[in-house]
Amino acid sequence: MSQHSHLDKAYQYIQSKDLHNIVCQIFIKLGIPKDDAAKAATVLVTADLRGVESHGVSNYMEVTYVPGLKSNLINPTPNIKIIRESASTALVDGDRGLGMVVGQWAMKLAIKKAKKYGTGFVTVSNSRHFGMAGYYSMMALSEDMIGLSMTNATPHVLPTFGAEPMMGTNPISLAVPANKECPFVLDMATSTVAVGKILIANRLGLPIPYGWAADLSGEITTDSNIARESKKLMPLGGTKELGGHKGYGLATMVDILCGVLSGSVISSNIVRNGPVGHFFGAFNIESFRDTQEFKNDMDYLLKSLKNTPPIENEDRVYYAGLIEEEVYQQRLITGIPLANKVVETLRNFAIELDISSTI
Repeated sequence: MSQHSHLDKAYQYIQSKDLHNIVCQIFIKLGIPKDDAAKAATVLVTADLRGVESHGVSNYMEVTYVPGLKSNLINPTPNIKIIRESASTALVDGDRGLGMVVGQWAMKLAIKKAKKYGTGFVTVSNSRHFGMAGYYSMMALSEDMIGLSMTNATPHVLPTFGAEPMMGTNPISLAVPANKECPFVLDMATSTVAVGKILIANRLGLPIPYGWAADLSGEITTDSNIARESKKLMPLGGTKELGGHKGYGLATMVDILCGVLSGSVISSNIVRNGPVGHFFGAFNIESFRDTQEFKNDMDYLLKSLKNTPPIENEDRVYYAGLIEEEVYQQRLITGIPLANKVVETLRNFAIELDISSTI
């Protein structure tokens, strides 16, 4: 019996190279140059390999990228350019490009500046949805740098005490290299949960925990039907008593750096496939202290966290990025579990666009 037998009926396991190939071919058929298509597909497949399915192929090919490209709301051949610059900073115009392409361009610029000047910060206007925030922060790891990435997003999150969504899930990611330990990779929304988790609970007919979402009037609800209808998420922490104002503050911080600082749109005015703003940073460790000593100290920190005695009924203590790296290594071998509906959607795209499907 397959080790995945309990999932076999609902899922198919697709090798990452095959998934990358079909996503890349779809992008090419929709007008994206080959190199850019490969870069964008890599961001999405990496998310699935790391177990971040909410920002992988499953959610966004069908509802965001393909329709956005077909309607020309996403520009397949953007003229990405710097419109203001200093030695260590830049403002970039994404020219309505696919966020995965614009994001990599801008993060590479931040890294280039950090190599020369110690730090690099790049804010981006007029881009589109960029997938998993952690991909861009992780780009700094191979350069022995600390990476930072953020983006604002469509409004689904209530401000503390507010009845109408004004903030996006507005993720923040920080990636930090270590020596022998897996890198520290924080990649988190500033809302309590993503909309997708509410949809999953609703499909299963389950209630949701108190503090996840609100009803149409803005009052907290545990009814997944009501939450699915309202799509009003609570900021990280949920209620004021549990620190929801802190998640609200972090979401606002992201909106300032991504929207206001770039002169782009703020979360409350973002629409699907409309403009969004990003913010990227790179810190050259060597500009602060000896890189090898820093990475050894990171090992010490991360080991101390891993070696914390776990509470009853839990096997281990983790740190951000550790589970994702383990899932990544496993899925490189076993393949990526994709729901049958997702596989069917990709195959239909292949038929529609006259692509030889590899899945």
